Amino acid sequence: MFLIDMFNKKTAMPDADRALPGRAEPIPTAETHFVNGKPLKGPYPEGLEIAYFGMGCFWGVERLFWKMPGVYVTAAGYAGGFTPNPTYHETVTGQTGHTEVVLVVYDPKIVSYEDLLRVFWEEHDPTQGMRQGNDIGTTYRSAIYTVGDAQAETAKASRDRYQQALTDAGLKSKITTEIAPAGAFYFAEDYHQQYLAKNPGGYCGLRGTGVACVGG
Repeated sequence: MFLIDMFNKKTAMPDADRALPGRAEPIPTAETHFVNGKPLKGPYPEGLEIAYFGMGCFWGVERLFWKMPGVYVTAAGYAGGFTPNPTYHETVTGQTGHTEVVLVVYDPKIVSYEDLLRVFWEEHDPTQGMRQGNDIGTTYRSAIYTVGDAQAETAKASRDRYQQALTDAGLKSKITTEIAPAGAFYFAEDYHQQYLAKNPGGYCGLRGTGVACVGG
């Protein structure tokens, strides 16, 4: 019964009034990006835009995006939950409501939001609910947190196109990706930032569906 209870707690969103209390102050993290040396928390140059993506374990996700031309900086963090300034060990209990998210700061003159969405859909399985492969829990759910109406409309249209692509490919699974306005983003601990650059042989659980995303 204990294992069943723990599984249920990890895979069910907590109520806001039952979430862990967290803390008032941000947890310590890195100041600069390990790969490109740019400031993790900004200030970011004028004209750049921000996107937030949850695709399971953020280690591999962050590497996908920092390699893209036009991406200025990336960071691993937590979003979509209730607990202020959570730690990693708090989020994985499922009692903060957060999912692991990557912040992507990008130049829209070089890489479009649609280009980022294409990577998002193709590089993970957005139909798995509260998991991604062997990583199980609310912290591994698929999510897009949008900044402004234009991103929200683009993300939803892209989801619908990708759902049709999955259906056309003979897959019956339905997309479970959460699409919601971006709320607070909390930077993860220093050791999570650019983890696979610091640990090239480290774990990456990303697995796509094998279905291409056409048009973003």
